[in-house]
Amino acid sequence: MAHPQQFDDDDPVLAQLREVCLALPGADEKVSHGRPSFFTKKIFAGFGAVLKGDHHSGRYDQALVFMPSDEDAAAIDQDGRFFTPAYWGPYGWRGLDLSTTDTDWDEVAELVEESYRATAPNKLIKELDARD
Repeated sequence: MAHPQQFDDDDPVLAQLREVCLALPGADEKVSHGRPSFFTKKIFAGFGAVLKGDHHSGRYDQALVFMPSDEDAAAIDQDGRFFTPAYWGPYGWRGLDLSTTDTDWDEVAELVEESYRATAPNKLIKELDARD
């Protein structure tokens, strides 16, 4: 059974996240479990999440789900802006609520790139590095 769509395709927050994610080499978007996911060979970012035991509140419908580096994970876990999403959290993924008006999109781009580097093939990482 297919999951129902859990996002508004015209959401301006999603549009900003798409711009960040799809600017990376080889990046594409697909809907997985009713939510937008960004991937190369593997998913490196997602839009929208839930907390364990809180599947229907919509609290994190406008959240970035990403894989932090091992070096940054401990600091992220101490920062109250971040949360551990259901399903993804046990595998090291974290979430950041993007619905606030003070979202730092430079920080979002850094988190997305870090997650991309953890999941993308080496060929694409070299292509990203050649842009700098």
